[in-house]
Amino acid sequence: MKQPSRDELPDLVRDLHRTGTPWLPAGLASRLDWGPPPRQPCEPLSVARLSRIVEHNPGDFTITVEAGLPLAEAQRALATHGQWLAVDPPWGWHPQGDPAGPRGGGSIGGLVARGLAGGFRQRHLGLRDQLIGVALLRADGTAARAGGRVVKNVAGYDLMRLLAGSWGSLALITEVSLRTMPLPPHRVGLLLRGELEALSELRRALLRSTLAPERIDWWSAALAGGAGLGAAPALLITLASVEARCLQDQLDAVAALGPLTSQRLSATEVEGLLQEGRGGDLHSPAPAWLLRLGVNPASTPRLLEAGTADALKLELGAGSGLGMAWSEEPIPASRVEALRTLCQELGGFLTVLRQPPDANLIPWRDASAKTLIEAVKRAFDPKGQLAPGRLPGVAVPAQSVVTR
Repeated sequence: MKQPSRDELPDLVRDLHRTGTPWLPAGLASRLDWGPPPRQPCEPLSVARLSRIVEHNPGDFTITVEAGLPLAEAQRALATHGQWLAVDPPWGWHPQGDPAGPRGGGSIGGLVARGLAGGFRQRHLGLRDQLIGVALLRADGTAARAGGRVVKNVAGYDLMRLLAGSWGSLALITEVSLRTMPLPPHRVGLLLRGELEALSELRRALLRSTLAPERIDWWSAALAGGAGLGAAPALLITLASVEARCLQDQLDAVAALGPLTSQRLSATEVEGLLQEGRGGDLHSPAPAWLLRLGVNPASTPRLLEAGTADALKLELGAGSGLGMAWSEEPIPASRVEALRTLCQELGGFLTVLRQPPDANLIPWRDASAKTLIEAVKRAFDPKGQLAPGRLPGVAVPAQSVVTR
C-alpha cells in the first residue's frame, strides 16, 4: 500500500494515469475488505499522511481537514473549543482501537467516501448533509474543488454529494470542509422495552412530537439479547440540551407518550451499551456477515418482526430507516438474500459489506439509475482505473478497459 505525502501525491496519481495502472483510493485502509473486491489487482493509495486540520473557525462553526485525519482526532481537537462533528464513528469502532486497524474509527475522508451515517442522523442528518466543501484528485491527477469553507456557499455543481458514498470509484478525496456543532453539556439516554406494537406506537408519537432526540434506534431481539438486555426488541433514545432542566422536561415528555419499561442511562452508559451491542471486546472476531440496509422508516417494525432477520443483530434508525445488521456466526446466504428482497419490498436496499468466503452474494444490486451512474463513472474515470468493480448501484459493471 502506498502512503505518499501531500507533495508526492499528485505526481504519483499522474504516473498511475499515464501507465494505465488500476488503483484503489483509501483513507486509513481500515475497511478495504468491505464491499466487492476490486475486479483487477490494484494497490491501495492511502491518504494517511494527509492528516492535518487545515482550518478551524470556531465562530463560524466550520472546520477544514485533510482526508486522512482520523475522526477521533478531529473530535478531540473540536472538544477543546466546545464543538463536535455530529456523526457516529463507523461500525466496529472501539475507543482504544488503532485508528488504522479493524477497530479504528477510520478517517474523515473514508467516512465520506463510504457515505456512512449512524444514529445521530435522526437529529443532525448524515455526514453528506454536513459537507460544505471537498477537494479531490481526479484519476488523471487533476486537482479540483467543490463547495467552499463557509456555510453560505452554493457555487458550482454539487460534487460533494456525488462523492459521498462513491466508494472511491470517481476520485480521491483529499480535503473536506464540514459544519461543526456546539457540544451539548447535558446528555442522557433512555432504553425502552415492551411489546413491539407498543414500541411502534411510541416511535410514531415521538416522531410526531416537537421533541428532537439525537437518536431513536431500534434494537432487534438478537441485538438486545446479545447485550444482556433480554431477547426482545427495544428502542434506544438519546436526548441532549444546554440546560439540565430542559433535559428533564424532555424526559418527562417521552414518559408521557406511553407506559413502557424505561431505563435511564448516562452518556457514558449509552456509549458502553453501544459498544457492548456491537461486539464489545476490542479483540472479538470480525462478524461473518456485516450488512448495511435501509427501508421506508414506517416499515421498520415489519422488518423487525420478519423471520428472515431473526438470526441477525440489527440496529436501525427509527426515523431514517437506515442501519446495520451483523452476525458472528455463518448463516445461509439464501436467508441474507431473502432479507435483501424484503428490504426492497419495504422501499429500501441491502448492501453486503462482509460475508463468508463461500457465500458469493453480490454486494449490491443494480440501481434504477444504473445507466446514469455508468455515464458519470466514464466522465470521471475514462480508463476505469479507480476501484475497478466497485461502482455503487452497478451490480455487474462492464469489464473495465485498462490501457497499460
